[in-house]
Amino acid sequence: MFQAFDNAGAGRPPERAQWMALLARAPLDLLEPALHEHLGRPARWLRAPETGLMMVQGRAGGTGERFNLGEITVTRCALRVEAGADEAAVGVGYVLGRSQRHVHLAALADALLQDPAQHAALDATLLEPVRRHLADVQMRRSVRAASTKVDFFTVARESAGTDEEDSE
Repeated sequence: MFQAFDNAGAGRPPERAQWMALLARAPLDLLEPALHEHLGRPARWLRAPETGLMMVQGRAGGTGERFNLGEITVTRCALRVEAGADEAAVGVGYVLGRSQRHVHLAALADALLQDPAQHAALDATLLEPVRRHLADVQMRRSVRAASTKVDFFTVARESAGTDEEDSE
């Protein structure tokens, strides 16, 4: 099911929930180069990267009562990045899996994206390539799934046509 942050309105700047969702799903090979120049910034851990389990819930048919589906591994962290003499931004990151590097980069990007002076540049160099990558992955999944689609109506129509020929 798509969440509100998966469907950004046209012409609207991304909200924090939207960019955090992108950062959580971004591959490391896109995060590393985009944030390379920012890695030396002074930062202090508020919560060092830690890995744990979260319960995932599902719904039968997407509309039924919730039930516990299982647990997934999640890594999270929080850090404070010094933006200026008196300013600091807090960035948080949550990612599926155990990658402490991924969650560190996601939290750093979250903190940097909160600064209006850097937001536009990071949107162009970091978030836009991630959006294109995720759209490409989604398109490839859709093409692969479409290749396995069976048109049962056609199969039923063809079998009905065979019965008519046999009766004549």
